[in-house]
Amino acid sequence: MSRWRPPQERSSPYITPEGDRALKDELKHLWQLRRRDVVPALQAAAAEGDRSENAEYIYRKKQLGEIDRRIRYLSKRLDVVEVVDRRPPRQDRVHFGALVTLEDTRGKHSCFRIVGADEIDSKRGYISVDSPVARALLGHCTGDSVSLPALDATSEFQIRKVHYP
Repeated sequence: MSRWRPPQERSSPYITPEGDRALKDELKHLWQLRRRDVVPALQAAAAEGDRSENAEYIYRKKQLGEIDRRIRYLSKRLDVVEVVDRRPPRQDRVHFGALVTLEDTRGKHSCFRIVGADEIDSKRGYISVDSPVARALLGHCTGDSVSLPALDATSEFQIRKVHYP
């Protein structure tokens, strides 16, 4: 029995120039390198005979399916993304692409960069423009106090710096 899931919200179409370049590079890599390696290996495995018990064939077929799924996703996504390559007129205000430094009530600093949904990277502090934290920061200026959603409550932060790399 399948579990019901609520419909997912569409992610915003915005992307940084770096993110756009990364998606295009990944698509090129999948088409020109990965797929070209997997197709001949799949053909060789298929030529070995009985496919139902051929682990190499099953593995390569699954691998090709995953590559093709990712190629389809990237192709469709690249058609709809909007590259944001301009800095806003007021660079002390938080907009898409901003690198924001926050300070909590204990004096601890945190940095986040607001990027597109395809660029999220927690190790680098890149958060989606669609995330609750980003939505709470958007439009605020350096020096503003903001309440950000946390796991079990909300926390108060002050915006210390807004920078556009």
